[in-house]
Amino acid sequence: MKKTLLQLIGIAFMAYYGAAVSVAQSVLSLSNYTYSPTQLVIGTIQSKEPISRFTLRGPNAALFSVNKANQLSIKSAATKSSEHWYDLIVEGQSAKGTLRDTFRLVKDEFIRNQVIAHRGAWKQSGTTENSLTSLNNAVKLGCMGSEFDVHMSSDSVMFIHHDPAMDGVEIEKTSAADLAKLKLSNGEPLPTLESYLREGMKQNRTRLVLEIKTSKTGRSMALTERVVNMVHQLKAQAWVDYIAFDYDVCKKVKALDPVAQVSYLNGDKSPEQLAADKLTGFDYHFSVLKKNETWLQDAKQRHLTTNAWTVNDRSTLQWFLDQKIDYITTNEPELLLELVAK
Repeated sequence: MKKTLLQLIGIAFMAYYGAAVSVAQSVLSLSNYTYSPTQLVIGTIQSKEPISRFTLRGPNAALFSVNKANQLSIKSAATKSSEHWYDLIVEGQSAKGTLRDTFRLVKDEFIRNQVIAHRGAWKQSGTTENSLTSLNNAVKLGCMGSEFDVHMSSDSVMFIHHDPAMDGVEIEKTSAADLAKLKLSNGEPLPTLESYLREGMKQNRTRLVLEIKTSKTGRSMALTERVVNMVHQLKAQAWVDYIAFDYDVCKKVKALDPVAQVSYLNGDKSPEQLAADKLTGFDYHFSVLKKNETWLQDAKQRHLTTNAWTVNDRSTLQWFLDQKIDYITTNEPELLLELVAK
């Protein structure tokens, strides 16, 4: 049977994106992926298989060293370069043979000002939320992080959008080829996770806060696996923090990547429970934290991160700043930036 041009385009589209998410989970990982002139020890190399020794390979190998405790360090001179990151090949010898992975080690110039732009910075500029423009606006503003939402198409390609449907088209029930035809209100195509991550990785000042949306078709675990795989495939670990309303999704991310930063959104778990399950912290609606004020201090004592969403008015923003919360997610990043600068 002859295929139409549209069918051939769809096949090519899926061949490209299918390859992008079919990579197996990395067997090597780092406890941290950033460095600075005052932080020469980057992190500890970890493996799912017992390793007798690690060896550094590639053109940047001479800029790094690894000790007997498997701690990876960068040489001081390399931190003073204008390079924003280095790619380093790490090999480990196991009983099953040589294990190899490439890490992207990023100069830590990430902003720490508590401001998380909700779906990017879009409201004041009049652009579209969850667009590449809104992401770049958040970067230009100097936000600590830019939050965004991930769904999966019927043929398992990941797209960025808050609601489960766009213009009446249900993302989970629609093919990637058809979703690629959709345009946001600012004229941009509906972004894929890959395009969004690649855009965000062009800089090293604003972190990417990735929300894994709960699947309405029972595919939350499959979506989680593909998301984490893509983050690893693109070597985006230094940029990405994960959040989710589904507690099992949060625990799945930690199982796939034990050193990932993962916060829970739903607001029904105490800091004690989050710590017991080795999550990084909570990211709760501001009303939950207003009702449970002791949770902020309890979380800090348990070394959990704290975030409130979505806070848009001046008085509530200031209240959380006075409580020394770690981050605030807002549709008004310009206002919050003004408050934190005082």
